[in-house]
Amino acid sequence: MRKIVKNDTVLVRTGDYKGRRGRVLKVFPDKNRIIVEGVNLIKRHSRPTQQLPQGGIVEKEAPIHASNVLVICPKCNRPTRVGIRKLEDGSKARFCKHVDCGEII
Repeated sequence: MRKIVKNDTVLVRTGDYKGRRGRVLKVFPDKNRIIVEGVNLIKRHSRPTQQLPQGGIVEKEAPIHASNVLVICPKCNRPTRVGIRKLEDGSKARFCKHVDCGEII
């Protein structure tokens, strides 16, 4: 089970985008990298295509390392480390590691 999954809200904790919150758009578990909405923007030159008839310079998000972000707990709305806990039915679930929260994410 992955600790960071698509559509999680995360807080960037290092780098040029430190302190920014964003939604996870894509996860690359083999490389341990994620793409966060509005973070690590790069410019790419593109040729004219049917989708972009004019071509030009396009800004898009580049992947960042997963260790550079913290998941935002939906209940306590704080950045938290994520733990994995086995439930009674044998399945695994992610949970908030704050002492006073402990809610399943």
